[in-house]
Amino acid sequence: MLEPLKKDLKDRMHKSVETVGKEFRAVRTGKANVHLLDTVKVQAYGTSMPINQVATVNAPEPRLLVLQAFDKTVVGEIVKAIQAADLGLNPIPDGQLIRVPIPALNEQRRKELVKHCHKVAEDGRVAIRNIRREANDTLKKLQKDKKISEDEERKSHDEVQKITDEHIKQIDELLKQKEKEVMEV
Repeated sequence: MLEPLKKDLKDRMHKSVETVGKEFRAVRTGKANVHLLDTVKVQAYGTSMPINQVATVNAPEPRLLVLQAFDKTVVGEIVKAIQAADLGLNPIPDGQLIRVPIPALNEQRRKELVKHCHKVAEDGRVAIRNIRREANDTLKKLQKDKKISEDEERKSHDEVQKITDEHIKQIDELLKQKEKEVMEV
């Protein structure tokens, strides 16, 4: 009875950690990173599409991203989308290629990015705590309905807390790593 609950709990918490990791990959550091443009949406073919569906993104140099548009007609839209994304990037169209130089970050911008990372991490922690609360409520209900004993409930609560602590620790590790990356000059 409790194993499916435990598996569901771990899966949901793992997804929360993955989401935080994905958000962190999109945060700009001083180096070119192909995931930097993951959050950019391009208006193409009458719809809003992720940039990786209209162009390939490469990082041939530490301070340069190069996008190869699949279709020449969307180059202008890609440039507009990158400028509108407020990443502090200035794309340079060159035929079907778009060069995006990655400028060095100043101290103030680094601090803003770190603050943003802390907010993303806190949102992830809150999501994990909400999942924990739901699991604990389910355990209380099972115990109330006499489907599990008080001892099983208490033991399961401890397990839920242990799983929660593990996943929050993973988020903290990701945050520490990203903070170090952003503050690196």
